[in-house]
Parts: sequence; structure tokens; C-alpha cells
Amino acid sequence: MMEKQFTLSVLTEDRAGLINHVTIIFARRKMNVESLNVSTSEVKGMSRFTIVITTTREKIDKVCGQIRKLVDVLGAFVYEEDEIFYQEIALYKVPTKVFLNGQNIESLVRNNGARILVVEEDHIIIEKTGHKQDTHDLYKKLAPFGLLEFIRSGRVAISKSKRRTEAYIKELEESESNSLSIKDY
Repeated sequence: MMEKQFTLSVLTEDRAGLINHVTIIFARRKMNVESLNVSTSEVKGMSRFTIVITTTREKIDKVCGQIRKLVDVLGAFVYEEDEIFYQEIALYKVPTKVFLNGQNIESLVRNNGARILVVEEDHIIIEKTGHKQDTHDLYKKLAPFGLLEFIRSGRVAISKSKRRTEAYIKELEESESNSLSIKDY
């Protein structure tokens, strides 16, 4: 079976320690999490985990089933690349002197859809949002200028489905089996 990249979206109650319970499922299977982002959601008291992993469809479906069994998990959904909209954010710290040396780094920043976030005496912070390849391409272009620091966030993703989280939660509460499928939405 061929491996490919999947995005797992997990809706949970906002409880301390839940991240450990979720990530241990991957650790037990010796699966490497490529990206993990946890944030609040549009529903009060609910968080959304966005997890990116490269594996087979069979393995990710099994992992998703295990995650759904966790007490504080309200839903877990597997998405392929064409089923979501997603972005990452990257920050780059470069020395201020590269702007003063007549090098045209400003146009490099603009031409790559990035922006200057902060200008300090000794460094400048540049911000870029996009897919991993986009932020990595800018990294390669800035490296020759003496890149001081670089950081990229985990993926932030939202499904293309018409499902509304609030409707899903309401139906889940009314469901006798307490189990719904994303296919229902």
C-alpha cells in the first residue's frame, strides 16, 4: 500500500493532558507526526487538533478509530489534501545589515508574498504564510543573506465539507449510539 500525507482533524473537549493521550496513540505505532497544531474552535469549550502524518490509508483509519475512543474526543476525521484548505506560517530572522548593503531583499520579500513584520536595530523579522513548500522556498532564498533564525508552524486546516461543527456536536448529543461519521455531513 502506498503512503501519502493525511490531515487528521480531532474535535475534543478543552481538557488538560489530552494532547498526551492523542500523541501516545501515534507513538505506540511508531508513527512520526509531521505537524501538530491545537487551538480553540468556534464552539466554546472545544478544541481542534490538526495533525499531519504520512502513512497508508489503512493505518490512518485505524489510528483515527483509536482516537475516537478517547473519552474527551467528540470526533476525528481523516482528510486527503484535496479535501481541505490549509496554511502554515513561517518567521525568518535576518540581519538588518542585509537591507542596508544595497541588496534587493525587500523585493525578494514582496515577490514571495511575504511581509516584514518587525524591524529592529540588529535584525528584521519576515513573515510568510503558505504551504510548506512555499515557506521552504523562501527559506532557501534567505539563507545566503545570513538567516539568523527560522521557525514554521504546524498546519492549520479547515475542511471543504459543508458540515458545521455546531450541527455535528448537536447531532452527536442527540445520537443514541454517540457515534457519527463525517459521511453524515
